[in-house]
Amino acid sequence: MVPSSSKVAFGRVITGISVKKTRAPGTIWLHVVMITGAILSLFPFYWLLVMSTATTADMFRFPPRLLPGDQLLVNIGKVLDHVGFFRSFGNSLIVAGTHMLLVLFFCSLAGFAFAKFQFPAKAPLFFFLLATMMVPQQLGLIPQFIIMQKLGWINDLKALIVPGAASAFGIFWMRQYTASVVHDELINAGRIDGCNSFDLYWRVALPVLRPALATLGIITFLGSWNDYLWPLVVISVQEKFTIQMLIASMNGVYSTDYSMVMAATLMATVPLIIVFSIFSRQFIAGLMQGSVKD
Repeated sequence: MVPSSSKVAFGRVITGISVKKTRAPGTIWLHVVMITGAILSLFPFYWLLVMSTATTADMFRFPPRLLPGDQLLVNIGKVLDHVGFFRSFGNSLIVAGTHMLLVLFFCSLAGFAFAKFQFPAKAPLFFFLLATMMVPQQLGLIPQFIIMQKLGWINDLKALIVPGAASAFGIFWMRQYTASVVHDELINAGRIDGCNSFDLYWRVALPVLRPALATLGIITFLGSWNDYLWPLVVISVQEKFTIQMLIASMNGVYSTDYSMVMAATLMATVPLIIVFSIFSRQFIAGLMQGSVKD
């Protein structure tokens, strides 16, 4: 006779196999949906690559060509010869990089203070900070322009960096993350070791906040690199153009060489891919932190 425990174990194995079989179709459809979504998300980048390797005449062909051509180097050469691409590329790199570093420092510092310190009017200040997130950015263009004009920063890269050195979303994000991962025991241990308030932030909290910093850094860099409206307001000389303003200026009055525009857009996309590739693991860890409980 077969022992009862063996019967139970055998029954669990059979049940597990049947459950897996019943779940298989749903799993297949889930993968189909995910693969379809990935293809749809990546297709604009592929289409940008195809258009960057074609001539302007090829872009208006019907049916359109779906495979890359052989004009990529030609189009890149035209961009480098006819417009100041590297100058605008450098301007955008300076603005986006400096802006990202300032936001990471000030937002993490303010978020740490809101999460771990007690001070007068803490709750009203945080509520006011959240309220500013509901104000459209466009409403502040005129006051910011007047301030930049009074400071003499019109047509200066400082006007693109300093006004956004801290953001309400960044402070809110860092405050929430700090409250969840930087425990009071860690802060108390730092105080016992003789750390002052800034040392607690710099030596104790900051190493733990790397996933949140990577997430905020990517979001800030992408937003600053792709920003067009504010640079259009405060920058009017071509020597200070950002990469987005340069691409927009390539649209001619009577005709436009779209092959140049697409090639310049492709070249402007490369830094974004590099930044995301470097910080992608920390970025995903930062987004998933709230779904994992201790």
